[in-house]
Amino acid sequence: MIDYPKVILKQGKEHSIKRFHPWIFSGAVSRVDEGLEEGDLVAVYSAKEEFLGIGHIAIGSIVVRIISFEKVEINQDFWVRKFNSACNMRKAIGLYGTADNNVCRLVHGEGDGLSGLIIDFYAGTAVIQCHSVGMYLHREEIAEALLTVLGDDLKAVYDKSEGTIPFKSGIEPKNEYLYGNADSFVALENGLKFNVDWLKGQKTGFFIDQRENRSLLEQYAKGRSVLNMFCYTGGFSFYAMRGGAELVHSVDSSARAIEITKENVELNFPGDTRHEAFSEDAFKYLDRSAGKYDLIVLDPPAFAKHKNVLSNALKGYKRLNTIGFEQIKSGGILFTFSCSQAVSKEDFRKAIFAAAASAGRTVRILHQLTQPADHPVNIYHPEGEYLKGLVLYVE
Repeated sequence: MIDYPKVILKQGKEHSIKRFHPWIFSGAVSRVDEGLEEGDLVAVYSAKEEFLGIGHIAIGSIVVRIISFEKVEINQDFWVRKFNSACNMRKAIGLYGTADNNVCRLVHGEGDGLSGLIIDFYAGTAVIQCHSVGMYLHREEIAEALLTVLGDDLKAVYDKSEGTIPFKSGIEPKNEYLYGNADSFVALENGLKFNVDWLKGQKTGFFIDQRENRSLLEQYAKGRSVLNMFCYTGGFSFYAMRGGAELVHSVDSSARAIEITKENVELNFPGDTRHEAFSEDAFKYLDRSAGKYDLIVLDPPAFAKHKNVLSNALKGYKRLNTIGFEQIKSGGILFTFSCSQAVSKEDFRKAIFAAAASAGRTVRILHQLTQPADHPVNIYHPEGEYLKGLVLYVE
């Protein structure tokens, strides 16, 4: 095995990593070998020189992201083993290559033991997002290992890390194909079609993590007037239409998102007049929507990406949901979400409780929602449970 440079922890700071938590915080570090650069592979040891794991060193509060708790060489065989494990899990639970679904998250960071790496698979194209310099430096090896594991199923690998690499790193990543080429793609999710734009769209081009929650909404949509706020490319809207909604309105501040939403409606329901889409600020739209809707979806972008803005984020969730509670019809159903990792389930629920009390509505919880199985949560890394949702009955 390669003798990786060392990171030595302070006395007593090894307990978390011994419980397989993959993050080493700066306050736990006693010393590091000289000459290290961000993204370098390092071996982590306790104060008693006990081996603990191998990971990438970084600038910031998380100083090492562990990718192996075993003393192994991080080579091509390592990446192939990791991707085989991830792919086999998706196949075992029926989320890879089925007749009605041709998209899935193939690698989910810490959930698959690869902190800092996201890979979404769109029926032949693997879209990579690296959230650490260390992972970015491995991108060619990652593409090669994906080709080994996926074989003929893989047509292209697109690296979309330009907006996800920490800005302090000093490197200048650019989005590019690492293998093959594919300019556009129509995703199939539970039999519904969606245009996916990994070149210009948000994240990897599509929000796969709401698959099961969209299916649940379909069950409640029959005969209802539906408002899909922060609609992005319209996912919840099409499920509502298939579920028999009387009308569906999609709202997003992005004009481009509204264009894609309209295109997606035509893919699935050509000429259907039940749907309208509006490019407008969410709060302004909600303010003048009293009594118009009896099913509302509030799925905003992350209000808090870091703990230091948590208080403001919780105020934002309270304000948004207060307006939602005030405007929804009696007997209405509210689907409300937070995708902020920094916001705990308890904090989110408290914010929704405060919103309901402020609006003076009687509210019952019907469902508590989370991310789907192809976005697994490492049992040793509870922070990975980023998506929180509640389905509420409002009198």
